[in-house]
Amino acid sequence: MRIDLNSDLGESFGRWELGDEQALLSIVTSANVACGFHAGDPSVLRRTTAEAAARGVAVGGHVAYRDLAGFGRRFVDVPPAELTDEVLYQLGALSSFTALTGDRIRYVKPHGALYNAIVHHEDQAAAVVEAVRAFDPDLPVLGLPGSRFLEKAEKAGLRTYREAFADRAYTPQGTLVSRREPGSVLHDPEAIAARCLRIARGEPIEAVDGSEILVEADSLCVHGDSPGAVDIARAVADLLRARGVTIAPFTADPSAPASFTTAPSTSA
Repeated sequence: MRIDLNSDLGESFGRWELGDEQALLSIVTSANVACGFHAGDPSVLRRTTAEAAARGVAVGGHVAYRDLAGFGRRFVDVPPAELTDEVLYQLGALSSFTALTGDRIRYVKPHGALYNAIVHHEDQAAAVVEAVRAFDPDLPVLGLPGSRFLEKAEKAGLRTYREAFADRAYTPQGTLVSRREPGSVLHDPEAIAARCLRIARGEPIEAVDGSEILVEADSLCVHGDSPGAVDIARAVADLLRARGVTIAPFTADPSAPASFTTAPSTSA
């Protein structure tokens, strides 16, 4: 069994600090790095990409709506052509910093309201796919299983990977419970870790209504801005390793030995 562990990072801005990036980068194998539209500034992006490179963590472009005030968690009815250009702009910005580390962007994962919108929004899903294809047709994308985004990306010839959320509640349909709803964000590290082990094993988990659903995933996300994010990520990593699950970036060659040997330790 093998699975990736990712977290949303690079989301501080100016004097406003969000999350314990150093600790999370010692645990996760992939970092979804903000590109300046929902969070992050140039200095934050440079620091985060440098830290990720130093620790051997794969960097993904965490592209979003242009919504700093709302942290990218508000839907924006942006025209598809404009959305394509804005995603390209964000990837170009992040790419300049990954290049300084001698690395590159390894994948693309939309953030927040954009992530949720393109589960069903045909035009915006196609716009994001077009941006990734234009930027680098060999770049993989990470998204919600069964989403229009992954469906269109696969049809466009992009490599697609499925994501599950360690610290978010699910609807019976397999989508995320809106953050406006009570119980949408989970907090108990041990319970979250046990649920992640079930996902990694391909076993069903409990939806918010008590029903069981199957969530297939190549990567597990622990939100960097969640309270107790470090404790949650460490609990998940420790339990997975203890039960024989290899934690490695989904962008790595599965036939190669895992190179990540750190100590155990409605918005996406």
